[in-house]
Amino acid sequence: MTTVADVPVPERRFPIAHLPVDLATTTFPLRQGTHDPTTRVAVGQVWRALRTPGGPATLHLRVDGRELVAGAVGPGSVQALELAPRLAGLHDDPTALRPRHPVVTEARRRTPGLRLTSGTAVFDALVWSVLAQKVVGFDARRAYRDLVTRLGEPAPGDAGLLLPPDPGRIARTPYWTFHECNVERRRATVIVAAAHRAGSLNALAALPAAEARVRLQSLPGIGPWTAAEVTAVSHGDPDAVPLGDYHLPNAVAYALAGEPRADDARMLQLLEPYAGQRGRVIRLLMSGGRGAPRYGPRLSRQDIRAR
Repeated sequence: MTTVADVPVPERRFPIAHLPVDLATTTFPLRQGTHDPTTRVAVGQVWRALRTPGGPATLHLRVDGRELVAGAVGPGSVQALELAPRLAGLHDDPTALRPRHPVVTEARRRTPGLRLTSGTAVFDALVWSVLAQKVVGFDARRAYRDLVTRLGEPAPGDAGLLLPPDPGRIARTPYWTFHECNVERRRATVIVAAAHRAGSLNALAALPAAEARVRLQSLPGIGPWTAAEVTAVSHGDPDAVPLGDYHLPNAVAYALAGEPRADDARMLQLLEPYAGQRGRVIRLLMSGGRGAPRYGPRLSRQDIRAR
């Protein structure tokens, strides 16, 4: 049993319609590396620090038989518990996918517990997605960790987590703080501008995913790649395709057609039979960690902190 102030808040149990559910695999897109201070993963369990309309909370998820068990601590516990089924992917319907390639069938067999998580605040997802624009994954994850360490606050409970930075605090953050996190002015400007309209951005969760992606792309510095990365976790968008990715077209083309190199147009052509489920297919294909053969130029790491 956990508590909000002095009022006991019992754990809640939610039935799982589609078994199994692998919490670590499902919530993988929410975890910005193994050192993400907002999330902790252990065998069969996930802890996540959240900001809710009722206040901050730390949510704990585990699976017990045919049920998801959720516990929470902090002023936002009630809202966090209501969010638990979505974060764990219980609102996702994996049976909607009809594999048309042996590699997709095999990927689904290999990761039967993968579900599409949803319910992450649009602004929170936008922050880490913008940080990942046009940089290698290691630098993006480190930038997010450093930003949370500087701007976040201790989350409720004893999980040792930090809360995602408050939009109001980000809006007041000077550029040099971003610079210390190895984030150049362009990405910093996009994040600060988004912080000023965090409320309207989070309201996009009430729209269909396709419409939310269009609205997001109306903002400066937000293109189809970032919009798809956001709706993938805010909406559990099964059709989110991050166009403009450095490696993804090659990986998809190699998996589905044996072609080591491709562009966005070719990737979309190969994914056309999965219209409506293209994002799910991408998650399945990438879950095995296999990609196209690597040769030629690679995206290089950048460090601007000493400049």
